[in-house]
Amino acid sequence: MTYFLLIIGLALLFAGGEFLVRGSVGFARAIGLSPLFIGLTLVGFGTSTPELVASLIAAFRDSPGIAVGNIVGSNIANVILILGLAALIAPMPVARQDFHRDAVALALASVVALVVVLIGSLTRLSGVVMVLLLVAYVCVSYLTERDEVNGEAERHEDEVAMHAPPRNGAVRHLLIALGALVGVIIGARLLVDSSIVLAHQFGVPETVIGLTVVAVGTSLPELAVSVIAAFRRQADVAVGNIVGSNIYNVLGILGVTALAHPLTVPPEIARLDIWVMLAAAAALMYFMIRGRPIGRGAGTAFLAAYAAYLAWLF
Repeated sequence: MTYFLLIIGLALLFAGGEFLVRGSVGFARAIGLSPLFIGLTLVGFGTSTPELVASLIAAFRDSPGIAVGNIVGSNIANVILILGLAALIAPMPVARQDFHRDAVALALASVVALVVVLIGSLTRLSGVVMVLLLVAYVCVSYLTERDEVNGEAERHEDEVAMHAPPRNGAVRHLLIALGALVGVIIGARLLVDSSIVLAHQFGVPETVIGLTVVAVGTSLPELAVSVIAAFRRQADVAVGNIVGSNIYNVLGILGVTALAHPLTVPPEIARLDIWVMLAAAAALMYFMIRGRPIGRGAGTAFLAAYAAYLAWLF
């Protein structure tokens, strides 16, 4: 029964995450919001909603290993699992000028995550700092891209186009988004509860479950976007989806979780997992800063690294 609930939870997260983004984008377009604003806010928040709901539920269940492990594990999986798979489908050129600002934001978010993990606690003060940093990032991005047409602005508009439903029926799109949000909440609850049960049944630490099963489950929307973008040869969307998600996961999801329910960070995350997350971020930033394509060789290396990481955990 537990496995069945886990599968149902994953399915609801996958479908709910996609329809939440599509409904939100459709509603925003119907009421006249700009594609740039939608791309910076609704698309970024929407694909990270499963991580947010799962971490909040785990926090209120007093399962910090799942709450924090979900974010750290999602950021690891986003780069070396999802981007690795996307690179195997189609090598992805990375234009350095299209990711300069986001590379800086990703570096800052990674350092913030490291500091929080090394301190060992998620306080409301740290939550306020992280959320304010995210707001500043969105505001700076919007103001600079609004006044100057550049690769970053075009990338955000491409992300909106990928999720854009027909431009009509604001109420219909709003109902779709609300229904999908309910699905995400139910799916996240099933995923977290069944993961806790499985952890106890097999004697696996909850942190390991959070870093793997929950993290990959909540990253399914990012997986779908990046794989579809790879098939369409939209490398900027595939890479931008991962970069944006990792920024939102740390500054937004971890920040909101800290505001809602302060947590103690499991010490095992400070020993290994946060460093794996930093290494994955550094590898991604290397391609972004140098403007090098992420080819099939890099994709294979990413997947091998993720397999080695899982083998170490289990």
